[in-house]
Amino acid sequence: MSVLSFLDPAVHLARTAVAALATAVPTAVAIVLFTLAVRAALHPLARSAARAERARLRLAPRVARLRERHAGSPERLNRELLALHRAEGVGPFAGLLPVLLQAPFFSVMYRLFTTAPGHLLDATLVGVPLAAHPAAARTPAQFAVFAALEAALLALAWSNTRRAKDTATKGSTAKGTATKNAAAKGAPTKSAPGGAAAGPLRWLAFGTPLFALLLPLAGGLYLLTSTAWTAAERWYLHRPAAGPAGGTGPQAVGQPAR
Repeated sequence: MSVLSFLDPAVHLARTAVAALATAVPTAVAIVLFTLAVRAALHPLARSAARAERARLRLAPRVARLRERHAGSPERLNRELLALHRAEGVGPFAGLLPVLLQAPFFSVMYRLFTTAPGHLLDATLVGVPLAAHPAAARTPAQFAVFAALEAALLALAWSNTRRAKDTATKGSTAKGTATKNAAAKGAPTKSAPGGAAAGPLRWLAFGTPLFALLLPLAGGLYLLTSTAWTAAERWYLHRPAAGPAGGTGPQAVGQPAR
């Protein structure tokens, strides 16, 4: 018995929805449409996480100054950080809850498109069974389909890595500015933790195309659709917004300008 078997009632409902869509469109298209519908329903949680991330970046310079000012007093630093987050109406882990709330939905989707309940994966995509795995590819058509899927996932991983690098650069710039200002005033400086780890962590995006090699074609389609939605969603939520003087600046959607 799978550890995810407790999700079977929700998986059955999801299978029924996909099967209903499959009566009007091909099953592969139904998988894509159902995935898009679920991601659209989860969009409010993504907006909440984006606002929390934007708040964290906005507070980064002030957090860095506090770290420099109270480098020798961890207890004082914790109190000051807590007071700062309370004053700004955000918590240090504000973006974590929306991510955790999305996990059950993704687990249902994963189980739906990998366990093939109710013969859902008996259909094919350009002649390739939706239940087929990359390792089982034998014909040129099968190799072509899985190669195209992997190429698309690798392109999305590269795009996500570039975006993560840009985000880390913005945070490092803000912290570096605060450190220089503190040093100019004669205050002791200390590097903020986590900067060195930001580089390796952003390469985790390439775990998605590697994971797709273990999934059937239906699971790969879900993974590609969901990953593409995530990339487009993050671009939309973090796109540059016009400033009050006609300029542009990064601003999360749904967050008032300051």
